[in-house]
Amino acid sequence: MVTEGKVCECKDCIVRSLIFEHVSSEELGTFCNTKREQFFKKGQIVVKQGDPISDFVYVKDGLVKLYNEAGQGREQIISIARPYDFISLLTVFSETHYHYSVSAIEDTTVCIINLEKIKELVRENGSFALDLLERMSRTADKLIKNYNDINLKNLRGRIAYILLNFADKIYLRNRFDLPVSRKEIAELIGMTTENVIRILSEFRKEGIIRINGKEIEILDKPKLEFLSQHA
Repeated sequence: MVTEGKVCECKDCIVRSLIFEHVSSEELGTFCNTKREQFFKKGQIVVKQGDPISDFVYVKDGLVKLYNEAGQGREQIISIARPYDFISLLTVFSETHYHYSVSAIEDTTVCIINLEKIKELVRENGSFALDLLERMSRTADKLIKNYNDINLKNLRGRIAYILLNFADKIYLRNRFDLPVSRKEIAELIGMTTENVIRILSEFRKEGIIRINGKEIEILDKPKLEFLSQHA
């Protein structure tokens, strides 16, 4: 559970443009006095399933995965959150405890805002409340769209989709280190680990990608895009 961290400076933080656009300087100052940063190394737990929800948390830099713990060491990855994603947004107003866990898949810094202060602002500032509702709706829409996009594809299309997602939406380049294991990719897109390994190998042999350990380089992006859209 996120409980500690250093106080961070609002003047250096992008959070104002995310949801505090319609908040006065005086109101924002209240958050600046209590908002904290916390650093997590790769593999560390940010939020544990079952933890009480007491904070409003977003990713400042790094990557985290949101996942359900299904027991016996099994996980179901819900999504991967990147910088400026609010990792508690789907539950903070409807639940008292987290129904999923969050862990860092890269070295990650999160910003933490006291949830009660957010709720106070929702009650007092209608424009802020509408901004927050809009962001919650976009987050839910994104999860639904990703789920539908993945499940409508065959196995090759799913792998193409996830590789393009890393290239175009997370790293913004065609060569990157995969931040997750083959097993985690399988959990994310509903496949077996064996199928993930097999299809990545097929893509390599077909000259679509280059693989060097964890490093992936997309060599034939048009073909990968075609597979993502039509396979």
